[in-house]
Amino acid sequence: MSQEKVNRYKEEKANRKEILAKEKKKQMLMKVCAGVIALALVCWIGYSVYDTVTRPDTSTVEIDSTALDEYLSTVGAEVQE
Repeated sequence: MSQEKVNRYKEEKANRKEILAKEKKKQMLMKVCAGVIALALVCWIGYSVYDTVTRPDTSTVEIDSTALDEYLSTVGAEVQE
């Protein structure tokens, strides 16, 4: 091995605890962030479903049945004859 590689290895070995601690902190932070994002997503979906289900029905439907009444009256008149 070259002297540069040896020096790099010694430096890495000397700082190994700090490096591992930084990696553990980074992994923990990533897990916490992923958990918070997943929780927020589940809560948002749950609220959306709850809001859709509990929303009162505000639609009104108006039907003009005069044409149907006229048709039925003409059919009824033809049957009686």
